[in-house]
Amino acid sequence: MNGESKPVRWVGSSRRDLKTFPRAVQRHIGQALYAAQCGEEYPSVKALKGFGGRSVLEIVTPHGTGTYRAVYTVRFRDAIYVLHAFQKKSTTGRATPGKEIALIAERLAAAERDHRERQN
Repeated sequence: MNGESKPVRWVGSSRRDLKTFPRAVQRHIGQALYAAQCGEEYPSVKALKGFGGRSVLEIVTPHGTGTYRAVYTVRFRDAIYVLHAFQKKSTTGRATPGKEIALIAERLAAAERDHRERQN
């Protein structure tokens, strides 16, 4: 990248939801988002299945009895959009629950609209 970091844009309640996470989890997710802003990928980041390729990514942070996740997109050249932040409590299966996937898809569409509006 050219030495500048991309801004982070929060979609829906993602920022408010992240603020409810334990401090250590917030710090970890913040570091991963900063890496994304700088054009890098943090070690705990993986592609979220069902969104085609590596444009929608998930930060996975185990903590206590659950796993915290933040989902963001790098689909747009000029910004990082955080789409969702949630705690996955289930110990059976690693797949992201369908209702969370639906919310992420809805917020990705909102991010696309926001990005388009900012281009005009």
